[in-house]
Amino acid sequence: MKKLVLTLLLIAAFHLGFSQNRYELNSEWKCLPLKQVQAGGEQISATGYALSGWKPATVPGTVLTTMLNNKEVPDPFYGMNNEKIPDIYVTGRDYYTYWFVKDFKETAAAGQQVWLNFRGINYSCDIFLNGKKVNKTPYKGMFIRKAFNVTSFLNKDGKNRLAVIVYPADVVGDPNGGQGGDGTIARGVAPQYTAGWDWIRPIRDRNTGIWDKVYIEKTGAVNLKNPHVITYVPGKRNTEGPQQPARIRMSAELENTSGVKMDGVLSYTVEGQKISAKVSIPAGQTTEIQLPDLELKNPRLWWPNGYGKQELYKTNIQFTQNNGQVSDQEALSFGVREIQAIWNTTTGSKEILVNGQKIFIKGGNWIISDAMLRFSQARYDAEIRYHKDMNLNLIRIWGGALVERPEFYDACDRNGLLVMQDFWMSGDCNGRWQDPAKKDDQWTRRQYPDDHHLFLESATDMIKMVRNHASLAIWCGGNEITPPNDILVPLRDSILPKLDGTRWFIDYSNSDEMSLNTIGGNGDGPYTIQPISTFWENKTFPFNSEVGSVGVGDYESLQRFIPEKNLIAPEYTGKDKHGRAVEKIDSVWTYHTYDGVGYEAFILPYGKPENAKDFATKAQLVNYDQYRGLIEGFSSHMWNWYTGVIIWKTQNPWTSTRGQMYDYYLDPNACLYGLRSGSEMLHSMYNPVDGMVSIANNGFQQKTDLMLVATSYDMKGKSKLLNQIFCYVEPSTVKKISSLKPVVDALSAEEGSFLSLQLLDRNKKVVSDNFYWMPDQKGNYSGLNKMQKTTLKVSTRQLGSNKVEVTLFNSAQNPVAFFNRISLVDAGTKQRILPAFYDDNYVSLPPGAEKKVVVEYTPESGKKYGLTISGWNVEATYTDIR
Repeated sequence: MKKLVLTLLLIAAFHLGFSQNRYELNSEWKCLPLKQVQAGGEQISATGYALSGWKPATVPGTVLTTMLNNKEVPDPFYGMNNEKIPDIYVTGRDYYTYWFVKDFKETAAAGQQVWLNFRGINYSCDIFLNGKKVNKTPYKGMFIRKAFNVTSFLNKDGKNRLAVIVYPADVVGDPNGGQGGDGTIARGVAPQYTAGWDWIRPIRDRNTGIWDKVYIEKTGAVNLKNPHVITYVPGKRNTEGPQQPARIRMSAELENTSGVKMDGVLSYTVEGQKISAKVSIPAGQTTEIQLPDLELKNPRLWWPNGYGKQELYKTNIQFTQNNGQVSDQEALSFGVREIQAIWNTTTGSKEILVNGQKIFIKGGNWIISDAMLRFSQARYDAEIRYHKDMNLNLIRIWGGALVERPEFYDACDRNGLLVMQDFWMSGDCNGRWQDPAKKDDQWTRRQYPDDHHLFLESATDMIKMVRNHASLAIWCGGNEITPPNDILVPLRDSILPKLDGTRWFIDYSNSDEMSLNTIGGNGDGPYTIQPISTFWENKTFPFNSEVGSVGVGDYESLQRFIPEKNLIAPEYTGKDKHGRAVEKIDSVWTYHTYDGVGYEAFILPYGKPENAKDFATKAQLVNYDQYRGLIEGFSSHMWNWYTGVIIWKTQNPWTSTRGQMYDYYLDPNACLYGLRSGSEMLHSMYNPVDGMVSIANNGFQQKTDLMLVATSYDMKGKSKLLNQIFCYVEPSTVKKISSLKPVVDALSAEEGSFLSLQLLDRNKKVVSDNFYWMPDQKGNYSGLNKMQKTTLKVSTRQLGSNKVEVTLFNSAQNPVAFFNRISLVDAGTKQRILPAFYDDNYVSLPPGAEKKVVVEYTPESGKKYGLTISGWNVEATYTDIR
């Protein structure tokens, strides 16, 4: 009897293992270019075929990634190296057409089905396994997954060989300097940035390769696919306290691979509640099964960043055959929340509600994590963490890139970043504007891509891939243009309602449906650097999908990709006949898309830069001020002029010098911390136009007994209290307090001044700390260059293995210690540790002030760490972390 029980347990465990037996084929691949291979796929995929001379390949990855890892090309992100790499438009497609081969061990036990899964290839391929062709129909298009049942292809001895030939896009585009080159890259269903844009140079292989994951999965006779979870949260909810019930609706596709009808139960369990349904699946068919709704009592709700917790539930949905065997199961993580979009008649734009509460959108535009598609969970986690640290609550995925990977969405789920996901269109390539750089006329480009059916098939698959993520909030037809009508209509009216149906779909990124354009122009922008007053007094578009664009890194950042001989500061030479700033710029800076559009004109008030290091240092002052001013200006008009703003852009997938809060190497610049300050959930701010001090309360609760303290400091550190008043602020609103303009102007007239705005709660804890530097009456920061040098006392306290608290103290006898950057460094090399996360940076300390900054990082065994601190009038110092 005991032997029988043990046997049954082993059988059950074996069958349960079907769903758990999934692994990636992500190492020990080999490759060769097509032109060096004479054999066909049937021969190459035979295990007896010799692979001597074949090169190591990077999978997932692109051909260019493999070439770089094999040291066949220089780093295209450094200097002018990209110009040394042959472009596919010149070489022809065969040059970047490659064979990829992988040997692996696998067998199928009785009753098992073995699946070969591809999550993305670019652009088309043929697949061979053990001498036989696997894909009977074409596999084409960058945004489509494929799963092949390869059970019958496996060798009985368990030794198998997979061979894949990957072809580049049919039309690769001429990288002629236009946005998306000559535009023809958009004839395929793939990213458009690869032919070049104003923030990136062309990617030479156009991202050809097995660019996303390949994995083997084992199931029973029934394969469970594309589970779908929808959560309904009726009413207006609070972030704390007991909750009324929510409703969960779950479904899944079940594919019966056998020749007989399969009966069983589809089920999942949440919080001890099991939901199930008896299922019968005809032989050889796929059936979508809708389970009964689950009423979830007192749910733990998911909220956007800053508003509440990002609670996530985990479950397995599984199909169990009538004989008790688990044929397949899928793990699911989901957040319980409901997202709505309603029209705001005051602003003339949509506003976003989560769980019935309106959210003022403060977002960033995202291109892609890495232009060569070298994705990793660690990099996604770091980049999304930076967006969280900027106090943003939304990321928009720009339409010239891709539907982001599930790992990206996982990070957004955990960090509370809503996502606006574009499909693959852009006004530049797809014909919105007349453009002499484009090969085809607007009418022709308007019908890109060539294969509309492939576009819709790809969209269908990508929707299924990411629809379960709590963070996904908005679908968007394209960047600055709608898809062609025979794509738009089925996408909007049938595909999305059927496959999702719970999210707002807008036809394009600056559509009047999203943001009513009453002032003309494109419906987004401005993109160039602006006087701070512009953001406060000039009304733009009521839900502005793109605004911003500066972001030069500091000198250490520039050194990573600009050769020393080219580290020459841009020089302002005056204005052209149209009144636009003109700069003399080094060619490498230009290649890395430096477009100052008057950058140095904003730096000159701090004094003419002496060299590139001085330029980069002063650029950080401009960066901080620009993005704090931008978000404060928009926030000051929330629900009156605006329902949201999305900054163009917050990150770069290449070593560009514009539109970034941190560089490609994950080193933040002052943009990040200026934006972080201005985006505080509770924030006191100063209007540079009329001197009005106001308080923005983004939260859902009234704030009472707040004390506002406004203090001015001169260049020697002498203080003057300007106002000290108790304030009360209603939820999700901005309240004006009083104007300080006459006194601030008077105190600043001669050489400028500093203005400190602090909010203290009823426990006298500082809950908002905002520090401005004011120009003199001529608009210059003349006093900054006369400031006395000072020192800070620095101490550290380890809070855990991955966290350190840094305490800075400025003596009462000192002047203001202005604009100090803290950097975590390797104690030996003194090089910055990247990434590292600071809960504040570029901090200023008035006389007698203490500032605590927490630094978080991933420690390496045996490595010692230290800190460098340097400021405008504070000499760089180094401190060991004890």
